[in-house]
Amino acid sequence: MYSLHEGSGLFLLAVLAGLQITAEGRGTPPCRPGFSEDVYKVLVPDITEEGQPIFNVRFVDCGRGGLLRFECSNPSDFRIEADGVVYAARSIQHSTLPALPVLIKASDTTTQQEWVTQVTLIPSTHSSQQVEEVAVPPVMSKDLKEIVFPSRNTDSQLKRMKRDWVIPPINVPENSRGPFPQELVRIRSDHDKSRSLRYSVTGPGADQPPTGIFIIDPISGELSVNKPLDREHIPNFHLRAHAVDLNGNQVENPIDIVINVIDMNDNRPEFTHQIWNGTVPEGSKPGTFVMTVTSVDKDDPKTANGMLRYKILSQNPESPTSNMFTINNKTGGIITVAAGLDREKVPQYTLIIQATDMEGNPMYGLSNTATAVIRVTDINDNPPEFTAETFFGEVPENRVNVIVANLTVTDKDQPNTPAWNAVYKITGGDPTGRFSVPTDPTTNEGLVTVVKPIDYEISRTYVLTVEARNEVPLARGIHSPRQSTATVSIRVIDLNESPYFEPNPKLIRLEEGMMPESMLTTFTAQDPDRFMQQSIRYSKLSDPANWLRIDPNTGRAPPASGTGTLQIYLLDINDNAPKVFPQEAEICQKPEPNAINITAIDGDLNPNAGPFAFELAHRPLDVRRNWTITRISGDYAQLSLKIGFLESGIYEIPIIITDSGNLPMSNTSHLRIKVCQCDINGDCTDQQHIMAAGLGTGAIIAILLCIIILLILVLLFVVWMKRRDKERQAKQLLIDPEDDVRDNILKYDEEGGGEEDQDYDLSQLQQPDTIEPDAIKPVGIRRLDERPLHPEPQYPMRSAAPHPGDIGDFINEAADNDPTAPPYDSLLVFDYEGSGSTAGSLSSLNSSSSGGDQDYDYLNDWGPRFRKLADMYGGSDD
Repeated sequence: MYSLHEGSGLFLLAVLAGLQITAEGRGTPPCRPGFSEDVYKVLVPDITEEGQPIFNVRFVDCGRGGLLRFECSNPSDFRIEADGVVYAARSIQHSTLPALPVLIKASDTTTQQEWVTQVTLIPSTHSSQQVEEVAVPPVMSKDLKEIVFPSRNTDSQLKRMKRDWVIPPINVPENSRGPFPQELVRIRSDHDKSRSLRYSVTGPGADQPPTGIFIIDPISGELSVNKPLDREHIPNFHLRAHAVDLNGNQVENPIDIVINVIDMNDNRPEFTHQIWNGTVPEGSKPGTFVMTVTSVDKDDPKTANGMLRYKILSQNPESPTSNMFTINNKTGGIITVAAGLDREKVPQYTLIIQATDMEGNPMYGLSNTATAVIRVTDINDNPPEFTAETFFGEVPENRVNVIVANLTVTDKDQPNTPAWNAVYKITGGDPTGRFSVPTDPTTNEGLVTVVKPIDYEISRTYVLTVEARNEVPLARGIHSPRQSTATVSIRVIDLNESPYFEPNPKLIRLEEGMMPESMLTTFTAQDPDRFMQQSIRYSKLSDPANWLRIDPNTGRAPPASGTGTLQIYLLDINDNAPKVFPQEAEICQKPEPNAINITAIDGDLNPNAGPFAFELAHRPLDVRRNWTITRISGDYAQLSLKIGFLESGIYEIPIIITDSGNLPMSNTSHLRIKVCQCDINGDCTDQQHIMAAGLGTGAIIAILLCIIILLILVLLFVVWMKRRDKERQAKQLLIDPEDDVRDNILKYDEEGGGEEDQDYDLSQLQQPDTIEPDAIKPVGIRRLDERPLHPEPQYPMRSAAPHPGDIGDFINEAADNDPTAPPYDSLLVFDYEGSGSTAGSLSSLNSSSSGGDQDYDYLNDWGPRFRKLADMYGGSDD
């Protein structure tokens, strides 16, 4: 253990790796980004293995949060990680240490700002010459390495030392079996001699998740690991050690401690796939790449624990040799090492591949296996071969799309592949291309097919030469054998062929208007069957107008018939006169332009039709005075007003039109023109324009039907009204206005006058049967001025009141049982309260004596409506 004195502070450092590091330091300036030290001095062991951590540099970013990138000036000797830890890139000895200081550069990838520090490497054997004093530390209870806090000034203010310790990482093997807790290092301060201190550590693994992995004795400062570590889970820990007094005051600056978990070979290699599939063409040369298998190991790939090696354990089948393939022991690439791959003999190989860590050491390494299935793919190394040298077939003449023969071949290549599918080609015997040989996609047979008619009279047999090939060319060095060519002999069967016309169709030109039984032409046919004696008979096959008659030859009609087409082209003669079109037009009185475009219709064909000649007739005289016609083209002319103004009306304009026939024909057609008043757009604005627009026949018929229906409805309505008036008059004759007592009483709503008008004789009301029969109005008869006006329903006639009877019963019967009594009936208005009331009479109507003294004769002078009252109340007792 080494100690270093400088100034008033005591530095004591010892770590498990056996490395000591010193660095120059200065006073503590304000926080600025950069390395924690400008110059680092590192004590290096005599031998440093490749991948071993040597030291780490600390970068202070002052909360910048930028992404840093570290670079080393000696990349062949040292490798620096993103956390600032420097590893040996190779095995380093004292004799190979660089003489110049190592430069470490940090670059901000965002701002491109750079910082540089120096590292001086010092061999550990010369450390006594580099330090000012070597001291033996005090005796401890346990043989632990110590990490001593850098000293501080007595004024308790932090002061950056000229030289400070860079603490190398602490290496802890993973999967340790304990016992736990297991002490790693002791942390102490030189202030513990004068006061009691308390130590603590913070960071992931201590007071942050995962918590409880590292613990520290607060008094002794012993840092221990509390459980086994797993490098595959967490490869390193970054802790910070603290020292405070009993009052919680910080007595030392916190120091950073890096704990690296040393990898152990505790994971077997794992193949990414348990079964690997690859292909290789048959006939491949040695060294042909087949496939690559890969395996992963969770152990550290920088150590032998994660360095894998591959090898082939077995090959099945072992044909033609047991070593057809080899594998690259580092990359896992499989290649061929022997010739002789033949799919027709061995279509597939199965290899067992083994991956072993510890660089393939069979004694210490862990292994795992996987299966590699290599399928030998087909190449066209086997040509198709016909099963026979000659094939036979026959076909009737004049037949097409007929299969004559089936050609069969054999091919040892993989079925339904381009190297197996056969393609047939006729190489001889068919100069006119009357045959083809397509391939049946299911059976791979060649189908000899007739594609053009064959004539027995020209050739009775055909001998074809057919060659079979594959869809892809044969492999290099493979040639088609004689069996890839065959002969096809085809016999043609003679049939009775139809006669044919020559030429067909035959065209003749005749002028129209020929007389019946005129000789037109002779249309003969020929029989192609030269080896058969046949007679030909003619008949019409189609003559829609039945214009022609054919004289057939006598004889028996043959079974086969031929059809010839005789085309008769009738020549047109000028027998139709031209007519003007359109026959009706419309023109304004005086807008500009004031013209109509016309043409002509001719039933003849050219050259007996247009061009046409247009001119105005000479009669009547006002035609040429008011109108003028101008030729636009051979078929069109323009008719326009010759004068500036023409009265509105309908004008018949005679136009003489002459066609262009050999003997021209002329015709006088009348063009009906409506002259009307027009608006600024040239459209007719008067009522006649609407009439001139014209309606179709269907529209006119529909309008007439609508008019007729409306007239019938009006007539029916008039008849119904007259009939209704007659019915009302008949009813009025049956009603006597004087007999309508109820209406007379209801129209005059008299509630009574003085006492002299209220002394009535009620005997008439108490004796309903005393009413004269002629005063009873027949049921269902009303006056015209009564309500309601609608026809009255027919109800059964009410029976007469019994005699004698009480007027109350009569009123109840009339009100409850008589449906013909309306609510304004006089008998229903006056309610009867009964006789013998204990309350006495309410009016003088109950005094019969006073009623007899009253004189009602003056009611006769009031009109017919009051005569009935005069008779009822003013008459005698009879």
